[in-house]
Amino acid sequence: MKIHIDWSDNQTLFKTGFLLKHRLKKAIRAALVYENFTQDVMVSVTFTDNAGIRELNREYRQKDAATDVLSFPMYTMEDDDRPEVDMAAQLGDIVLSLERAAEQAAEYGHSFRRETAFLTVHSMLHLLGYDHERSEEEEKDMFRRQEEIMNILGLPRK
Repeated sequence: MKIHIDWSDNQTLFKTGFLLKHRLKKAIRAALVYENFTQDVMVSVTFTDNAGIRELNREYRQKDAATDVLSFPMYTMEDDDRPEVDMAAQLGDIVLSLERAAEQAAEYGHSFRRETAFLTVHSMLHLLGYDHERSEEEEKDMFRRQEEIMNILGLPRK
């Protein structure tokens, strides 16, 4: 499986060099492998700050708040709404507020490394068709998957 990531950086608070991108690519790969998704994939990852993600929340979710991550899936992964199997799957877009990730890492008492990987795994599961907002059962299932993937990455919850 090949993974192509289109990186964009719309913030100036944090360096978004090789180590961060490598870590997030590992998180993307781990989620895909865990879900047995073997197609080549394309994903867009945009780094932003709280102001940038707040603006996107207002525009696309009618929520005036800065969240940690937004996912814009290309497919629902239900019935006929899946990528064609004979070509690279363009799964969608991840928008990650590095500012909010740093705040949450401090709040939860773990590393920025773990928080950004966790948010990427969370977003990848959304791109693969999971949605914790549909029901309590789906929320439990998605959160179980997140924790298992984080354990595979060697970044368990403390």
